[in-house]
Amino acid sequence: MKIAFISDIHGNFEALTAVLAELDRMHVTEIVCVGDVVGYYAQVNECCDELKRRGIKSLLGNHDWYLGFGGFCIRSKSVNDCLAYQRKVITSENLNWLRTFGVHMQVGDAQIVHGGWSDPIDEYLREPDEAYFARLPGSIFVSGHTHVQSLHHFGEKTYCNPGSVGQPRDGDPRAAFAIFDGHSFELHRVAYDMRKVFELMETAGFNDYYYGGLKTGANRLQRLED
Repeated sequence: MKIAFISDIHGNFEALTAVLAELDRMHVTEIVCVGDVVGYYAQVNECCDELKRRGIKSLLGNHDWYLGFGGFCIRSKSVNDCLAYQRKVITSENLNWLRTFGVHMQVGDAQIVHGGWSDPIDEYLREPDEAYFARLPGSIFVSGHTHVQSLHHFGEKTYCNPGSVGQPRDGDPRAAFAIFDGHSFELHRVAYDMRKVFELMETAGFNDYYYGGLKTGANRLQRLED
């Protein structure tokens, strides 16, 4: 058994296409999205359509919630600028699809949320530690949201963040994902051509401030707000 975990696609169809092509090459057929299919970049419909076409289940991320349920981000005007554009272009079918997402998922022994187990949509596990997971039942945990790929072992418990497909924030601009074989995780990265992302964002009226961090896998000081 091999399961791919992808997360934080954020309307970046070019990155998603590269990741899915790599998973096809690796003959991985079971794929789970840990949330945030939408947000930030211009191809939200293409990302939704491809996940639906492949039957890829997704959890509800904070950006999926913003767009699907009419919410806004209290932390970031930039996020809301992108959401305002996406509200104009997303199809009603894809909007309704976002609204079907749950906030928890279990695949085998893996317990999965977008954020954390105190707030499944919007908790940031930026520095996961043993004490946090000691209070949780189970042994395998997966979440996204931070856009930072990581793998931690705390005694009998394992935590994996597959990183971000569409907007890495760990200094590596390549799209990120993880593979789980039922016992252990492998972390992977794949390069993709960003030029179309930039062109489509410019066409939509956004300048380099909104997409420039993709070039470097921008850290917190160089990227858009959460």
